[in-house]
Amino acid sequence: MYLTGFADEANPDINIQIKATKELGWKNIELRNTGFGGDLAKISDGDFEKVCAALEGSGVSINCFGSGITNWGKDIAAPFEETLNEVKISIPRMQKLGCKMVRIMSYAVRRDPQTWIALPDNEQMFEERAKRLNEIVPMFLDAGILPVHENCMTYGGMCWQNALKLVETVKGLKLVFDTGNPPFSADMGKGVYTKPLPLQSAWEFYSNVKDHVAYIHIKDARGETSHEVGSVFPSGHDFVWAGEGNGDVKKIVKDMLDNGYDGGISMEPHMGAVFHEEGTESEDDVRYRTYVDYGKRFMELLKEIGHGDKIR
Repeated sequence: MYLTGFADEANPDINIQIKATKELGWKNIELRNTGFGGDLAKISDGDFEKVCAALEGSGVSINCFGSGITNWGKDIAAPFEETLNEVKISIPRMQKLGCKMVRIMSYAVRRDPQTWIALPDNEQMFEERAKRLNEIVPMFLDAGILPVHENCMTYGGMCWQNALKLVETVKGLKLVFDTGNPPFSADMGKGVYTKPLPLQSAWEFYSNVKDHVAYIHIKDARGETSHEVGSVFPSGHDFVWAGEGNGDVKKIVKDMLDNGYDGGISMEPHMGAVFHEEGTESEDDVRYRTYVDYGKRFMELLKEIGHGDKIR
C-alpha cells in the first residue's frame, strides 16, 4: 500500500507539490492542477515539458492523473468530440510521465432547473453515458492506463446502484472510492425527489461496490444536501480531518487493508486554511501546512487501525 495525494491542495506550483510530497516521505502525486493554468489535458506542450522537468530526478512520480474528463462540469448533451480531445491529449502525456491510472467520471447529473434535484434515472441518458465510456475506457486500457470512476457528483455518484450499473456495463472500468463524497451527497437510489433528500452512507456505498474498487480517495465531511438553484456544489457542509466526519474513513480503510488491499490511498483534504497564527504565516503557508498535516494525521490513523506498517 502506498500513499499519495492531490498535492495541488498544498500549492498549485508543481515544485512545491513535490516539496510537500517529499516532506511526507511519499513518492507519488495524484496530479490535478499543474500550476500552469490547467491539468494535463489543458496546458500547452511547453508547460507540459516544464512539469516533466520539475519531476525529473526529484524521486517523485505521478501515480494517477486526477482528470476532469467526463466530470461534473461536462454535459452529457455536449459534443463527444470535447471528451475525445481531452483523452487524446492526455494519453501520450501520461505515458511520458509513466502514469498508469486516470480518474474519470460519468458526466454531470441532469437536474430539474427549478429545484436543482436530480431527475429520475430514466431521464439521465444512461445509454449515451455508457456508449461514450465504452469508447474512451478501451482507449486508456490499450495505452496501459487504468481508468477509475469516482463516486463524485456525476451519474455514477448518485447512488451505489448507479456505480454498479456502470462497471457492469462498461468493460474494464474500475472504481476509485472517495470516503468524503457520500456525507453531503443525496442518495438518489432511495427514490426520493423532494427535499429533504436522504444523505448517502459512505459505508453502505462502499460495501456494495468494494469488489470493484481499485483505488481510494481520502477526505471526510459533515454536511447536508441543500443545493442552491443552478449550483453544482451543496452548501451547509464542512470538510474535516480524516476520521472526524461522517465518511466512515477508519472503518472503510481498515476493511480494505484487512482484506489485502495493496494499492494507492490518495489524500484530497478539501479543507483549505484550517488554522492561522496571526502575523506568522501567509495563506500559502497555511495551505501547505494543512496538506502536510493531513497526510501526517492519516499516517497516525493507519497506526490506530493496525496498518501503520503497510506503507511502502
